[in-house]
Amino acid sequence: MNILGIETSCDETSGAVLRDGDVFSNVVSSQLCHTSFGGVVPELASREHERLIVSIVDAAVTEANITKNELDVIAATAGPGLIGAVMVGLCFAQGMAYALGVLFMPINHIEAHIFSPFINEGFGHRAPEEAYISLTVSGGHTLLSVVAPDLSYNVVGRTLDDAAGEAFDKIGKMLGLPYPAGPVIDKLARNGDPSFHLFPRALTSQSQSSKSWYGNFDFSFSGLKTSVLTWLQKQSPEFIQYHKADIAASIQAAIVSVLVEKSIAAARSRNIMAVSIAGGVSANSALRTAMKEACDKEGIALYMPSAIYSTDNAVMIASLASLKLSRGIKAEYCYNVAPYASFVAGVKKA
Repeated sequence: MNILGIETSCDETSGAVLRDGDVFSNVVSSQLCHTSFGGVVPELASREHERLIVSIVDAAVTEANITKNELDVIAATAGPGLIGAVMVGLCFAQGMAYALGVLFMPINHIEAHIFSPFINEGFGHRAPEEAYISLTVSGGHTLLSVVAPDLSYNVVGRTLDDAAGEAFDKIGKMLGLPYPAGPVIDKLARNGDPSFHLFPRALTSQSQSSKSWYGNFDFSFSGLKTSVLTWLQKQSPEFIQYHKADIAASIQAAIVSVLVEKSIAAARSRNIMAVSIAGGVSANSALRTAMKEACDKEGIALYMPSAIYSTDNAVMIASLASLKLSRGIKAEYCYNVAPYASFVAGVKKA
């Protein structure tokens, strides 16, 4: 079975082909037109997707060494994301599937991230047979979910304000770093001292209001952002420039410690012995190292996607479509296209 995946939820235009669950192509074009604005401009993103979508899909099919007529399924992101950007890929995919007479599958972008650690790269990657805790961290979302073997999941914690990736980008702008700031802070922090300054860790055992943290798996990073801004305003430009690596390391340590503590606490509270991390921030080297150390200490299995599948990509879209079909989950013919992720209380089916 050949599955074409298309992803256009934000500022990456991506196409990928999976054959019997294995990755045969992965083409990603990251938009650079947003850099000078310090964030993604929705209208520009939509126009770039429209300009690139045909060539990206052609490249993905060619790289997989097949023709379009050999495709069996076409899957595309149906949200959440920038609604104009989502519609470009979604409409293209639906039109292509109709023209070829093949099955079309709408895919939830966040769900694709949740299951991305199990993308089959030819090494037999499979989701665990027991329940696991999923930490999904990106520019727009920070979620903790309990995922069951039948692909159902229950969101037990989410961000109350800024997501982790959003905090990296906004704080990076305060430091004069280019957008996206997450990878830049990660690189700077490798040469810095994470104990240089202790920034707040909201809703954790290290927060000032620590009495309210136990059993609370929600996240809040807006206080960290405010704390960094207030602290920077008290320092001289020379001091900030000289200690930029130390500041980056301290900020990164604050964010990473919250993500790790919450994930391990959620696993402990439910006697779950497996944790996964996914989403753009899961590519952060400090998060990967700290989560592995914490999981090893607790005897918890850790699942992570390859760095190339952490950020938005079409492989995860095609992979979830393949996983669903292999479990007998049929394509949705009636679905909502929404810019925001809406997770109702209780179990949500993938």
